[in-house]
Order: sequence, then structure tokens, then C-alpha cells
Amino acid sequence: MKSALEQIGGEARLRKLVERFYDRMETDPAVHALHRLHFRGHGLNHTRQTQFEFLCGFLGGRAYYKERFGHMNMREIHAHVPIREADAELWLETFDAALQDCAMEGPAVERLRASLRRAALSLVNDVPDWRLEAPAQQAPASS
Repeated sequence: MKSALEQIGGEARLRKLVERFYDRMETDPAVHALHRLHFRGHGLNHTRQTQFEFLCGFLGGRAYYKERFGHMNMREIHAHVPIREADAELWLETFDAALQDCAMEGPAVERLRASLRRAALSLVNDVPDWRLEAPAQQAPASS
């Protein structure tokens, strides 16, 4: 039986999908909320590669991410990032748009969408958003 990766067209097709997803993230103002989440991490250039590596293993192909980092624990990977439900939904919408841009459809893609929905929503957390955190109060200077 073919892996999910093979069913969607293999590594080359996945690479195009990931590139399109991050191209959208960098250029679509409606997706700025996702783009800014990467400011707390290693940035999008790093993320393009690691997302490809992670998804290869996630879809039953070679586990490049696990080979490099020793695990594929999504909650651990995203533990430092404030992810609200709205962020997860925006990620899913953006990924869906990238799937459409790449003309990817069919039963394997629908299974991928369902798996990604479960995964994205499992990452919602209560990590404080660094933009919204109140600055530390300083003690008044004594005279």
C-alpha cells in the first residue's frame, strides 16, 4: 500500500506545497498573524525546510525531522509559540489555499486535511502572546 506521501505525489510535490504555503505566509497581509508567530522561532527560511522534513515523516515517508531532532513531538516543537484557536484555523485556511494553488485534491488530500486539523487544534495553548504582555513595572527612582 502506498504511503500518504506517495498518494499526494511524493517529496517533490510536497516540497512545492510547503513552498507555496510559506510564500503565501510571507506575502498575504491576511496571514500576517501566522507570519509573526515565526518571529519567536527560527524564522521562515528555517521553517520551510523543517516543515517539509516533518511532513515527509508525518505522511509516512522518510522521517528527516526525526533523524535530525530525535523526535516528532509537535507539542514540544511548538511549546514556545503562543497558538490561539484562531491561529490554528488561519494556519489550516492558509494550508488549504496552498493545496488549492497546487491543484492537490482527492481522497488522500482530504485525509491529509483531516489529520492536519486534528494536529493544528491540538497545538492550541495558553503561552502568553509576547505582543500583548504588559511591560514589567519599574520601581520609581528614589531621590
